[in-house]
Amino acid sequence: MGKGKSDLSLPLTELEDFGRRLRSIKERMNHTKKMFQSYEDDIGDGTVNNALDDFESNWEDGREDIGQQLDALASMSDAVVREFKKLDDELTKQVNDAMKTEDKRGGKGDKGDKGGGGK
Repeated sequence: MGKGKSDLSLPLTELEDFGRRLRSIKERMNHTKKMFQSYEDDIGDGTVNNALDDFESNWEDGREDIGQQLDALASMSDAVVREFKKLDDELTKQVNDAMKTEDKRGGKGDKGDKGGGGK
């Protein structure tokens, strides 16, 4: 502690970006068949196209599991950001409330005469 540094900090912007990037990966992953089909005429060789079709068929088996894992990670990232922001807001409110209470009691925020030659 000390020196005004926070004991806990999270890279919230990076975590928000992480969730978005995971969703983007899933979306691109689910479009491989369309991408392969878009190159079909350019490739021309039937063996390459057949290999790509085989890959796509085998890829189908694991894609759903990977997609679910990506969704779960993105959701966890979103939850961490949401809960950390909520906690930060609550702590800020508590500190502000404590400062207001202290000011009312004549604490540090007391602006009254401190005995130094009053009017």
